[in-house]
Amino acid sequence: MTRLSVNINKIATLRNARGGNIPDLVKAAVDIERFGAEGITVHPRPDERHIRYSDVLALKNVVTTEFNIEGYPSRQFIDMVLMVKPTQVTLVPDPPDALTSNAGWDTHKNADFLKDVLTEFRAAGICTSLFIETDANMIQQAAKLGADRVELYTEPYAKNYSLDRDKAIKPFIGAALAVNDAGIGLNAGHDLNLDNLRFFAKNIPGLLEVSIGHALISDALYFGLENTVQMYLERLSF
Repeated sequence: MTRLSVNINKIATLRNARGGNIPDLVKAAVDIERFGAEGITVHPRPDERHIRYSDVLALKNVVTTEFNIEGYPSRQFIDMVLMVKPTQVTLVPDPPDALTSNAGWDTHKNADFLKDVLTEFRAAGICTSLFIETDANMIQQAAKLGADRVELYTEPYAKNYSLDRDKAIKPFIGAALAVNDAGIGLNAGHDLNLDNLRFFAKNIPGLLEVSIGHALISDALYFGLENTVQMYLERLSF
């Protein structure tokens, strides 16, 4: 079964809106694991508008499933990841002021930069993943650069799912086959939700993991956090 990694950025956003420590991010992460999720994802940004670097250090001591840290590989980010040594690091091409991830890497244009960063993380024993779109050439290049996995950027699928789900998923099936042919692992994330997740997971060959944050935390406002995690796990069980 495809693993569920819960992105807890939005919990940090709510906490930061009032200051203090409510909701308790560390407790939330522990509870989410207890409710059945197989991973915790965080995406610290330079302005610390949600996840803070201090949060990452605190989570290091409590996350017992896969700990996945996403972010743009600035020197500060690289040093933090090397200190924490999470299970996985997912590199995204976000500029510092980006609201959310909105594109994948150009693995040809950024080849030298990415190769150096990937080499540094792999030497530390950290599984590496590149946030990427469905272009098979970009995927093949990611494998050549030494990435252990890629994470497919799924916003286009989510955006077009209600219009024509078969058409929406077609490029992602092709991308998944390219990933499998390249001999690396496959993750996916961005705007996956209770409506579109099952169809995606059932049709994407070799899908190891999905990272879901905004939709899951939003659903938890209505259904409760434990019930919501179970609902997402159910969508991945078929």
